[in-house]
Parts: sequence; structure tokens; C-alpha cells
Amino acid sequence: MNRMIPAPDALIGKRFDIAVAKMLGISRSKAADLIDSGQARVLGRDVARSSTLTAGETVEFDLEEEHQEPEPIANDMAVVYEDDDIVVVDKPVGVAAHASIGWTGPTVLGSLRDRGVHITSLGAAGREGIVSRLDVGTSGLMLVCKSDLAYTEMRRQFAEHEVKKTYHALVQGSLKQNKATIEAPIGRAKVSDFRFCVTPAGKPAVTHWDVLERFGHEATLVSVNLETGRTHQIRVHFSSIGHPLCGDPMYGANPVLSEALSLDRQWLHAMKLEFRHPRTHVWTTVESHYPADLAQALETMRARHAEQPAAVAVADTGSPDTSVALSDSAGVPGSDVITESGVVPGLDGVLPTPAVAGAEPTPDVSPVASSRRLTCRDDVTPRPLL
Repeated sequence: MNRMIPAPDALIGKRFDIAVAKMLGISRSKAADLIDSGQARVLGRDVARSSTLTAGETVEFDLEEEHQEPEPIANDMAVVYEDDDIVVVDKPVGVAAHASIGWTGPTVLGSLRDRGVHITSLGAAGREGIVSRLDVGTSGLMLVCKSDLAYTEMRRQFAEHEVKKTYHALVQGSLKQNKATIEAPIGRAKVSDFRFCVTPAGKPAVTHWDVLERFGHEATLVSVNLETGRTHQIRVHFSSIGHPLCGDPMYGANPVLSEALSLDRQWLHAMKLEFRHPRTHVWTTVESHYPADLAQALETMRARHAEQPAAVAVADTGSPDTSVALSDSAGVPGSDVITESGVVPGLDGVLPTPAVAGAEPTPDVSPVASSRRLTCRDDVTPRPLL
């Protein structure tokens, strides 16, 4: 089986044997054997195990054909909106955006193609038509491009932060502010190839949030808007300030609370997607609703706090059916901002110490007038709130 893969950004500058091992999900010694035998090589130049992979290169693999089972299909994945240029799906939990080494479950691309949906050929190999992804454990709206025009235009809109993505998340603890922004760079954690963290060496990341509903000191339901789209951004940012998402053990969720809510994944759903249609330029809004597992967990949380009136009423999440709306103009939300530097010049706000286990501040339900910005000092290791 001959396969060509563009050098992944995360592996640029790595030794070739390390890069091959990570790309194929095999041991470094096995990768070295493939390189020595010529089964793993870089197009256009001779490489050895110790060679460095550079940007723009393509790695070619010549591997023995293995019997593969047909890819499972996500039959429960709803198509929310579709025309000749784009298709928006409501991705269920447990479905990956695209195929990858080591993943044997259903994918968005595979399930769409199984239904006869044409996808543009533009994009990285195996990721054609994808301009934004959701984690396997995150449900909600995801856009895939069918035409070349759509791919080019939507990629530009995402890159220039013109697309508004709204998520709902249930985080542990009581957020002090009703509305704020987390701005802290995100990069790979040194202790894991799969986990990310707030680190000065990371890429810029900005997360805006508004409180929808409070559940005492136990949890807070928030609406989240992203300016950037870093891997695990929402999960990492809230964990970094001491409020991991409920049901997210990778980033410090309390397993006792997760069990009480019957959660086996993070409580995070992509609720709304707003963008200009790539061909008509009409402002388009697509909305979703909570899937059964998240809705049940939220009702359980409400029942636990039934005798305690919520400080903030939850917003209407819409009817059971996903909806699409079109308009001629886009609204731009405002938000208060957080900073670790204390007092922001010209403002009266002082940054509270990031919440940690056993030190949760009393909720402040009054509007926050200050403007604050959160920056990072070092890699943050999440800790469970017990």
C-alpha cells in the first residue's frame, strides 16, 4: 500500500524516525526499520533516521497491504443544512472528524460519503473539505465543504476569525464573573502527546464566556465563543483557571461528580455556527440542541439544586429540532477581559487568584464592570476539584 502524507505541523523539526513513529502509531525501532528498508521516505531527497523533517515536505510510505474492516458509519449523525457548496452536520459524540492512524470508529467524512455526499478534493489527504474540527468526545455542529469555492472561502473566514462559533459547557465550580475572556497561549503538554496546556511557548488562544446558569459552588453552565480554534481550547482554558469541564478526566474533572451525572465524556456541545455563505455572502446561522446524555446530566444537576434559586437563568436552547436562520448582518458580542497583572490601568478591577481545589470564591452575581485579561506564567497541570 502506497500512501503519501504531508508533514504534520506538530512534527516539523523532529527526527525522521520520531516523526514516522508518531505518524504511524508504531514504535521508534519499527519506524527505523521502515526507514532503513526504504518503506518510509521523503519525496525529493534522501533521508536517514536522524534527518530532520522540514515544512512543506511529503512523507511517502510503502507498506504491506493489510486487511481492513469497513469503516463504521454514524447513522445517527444528522445533516442540519446542505446545499451545493456546504454541508453542516450535528456530530454525535464518538465520531471523529476524519480518519487517522489508530482510529477505528466512525468519521464525519466517511459517513457523509457513505450517503453519497460529494466532498471537495481540496485539503490535506484524508481531511478533504474540512476547515474546522470537533474532538471525538465533543458533540455538535461541524461544517464540511462540498465545492472548491466553499473550501477556499470558508478556510479564509475561519483563518480570519470571521466565523462565530458558540459552545455550551458545564464547568466545575462557581465562576466569579458573569462574563469574561481567557487569553492564554496553548501548546502540547510535555507529559503527553495527546494533552495540551497553557504555556508561554504555545499559540495564541482567546476564549470568551458568559454565564447561563449557576448551580451553587458545584458547577456553572456557560456559553462560550472562540476567537481562535486551538486543539482542546475550551477544555484547556477552563482547566487552567481551576474550572475543568464536568466529565473531562483528562483535564482534571472530579470523577465523583462525573459519575453522579452519568457522564463518560466532557459536557461540551457546539450549539451555534454563524458565517457568511461562501457563495451568496448571506449571514447564515445554524443552531443545534443538547444531545440526550448532556440534557440528562443537566437535568440531574438542576435536580440537585432544585431548592436553590439560580443566580442566572439559563438561555433558551431552542426546540428539539436543529434550526437554520439567515440574515443580512452579523452581531459582534462584547466581553469583559481577565488579567493576572492585578489592576488594569483606568479600571477598578483586580484579578482574582485562579480558582483551585478547596478555594472556590463566593459567586458574584452582579455585573462585572472591570476589564481583565488572563495570561500564563508556566505550564498548568490541571487538578481535580474535590
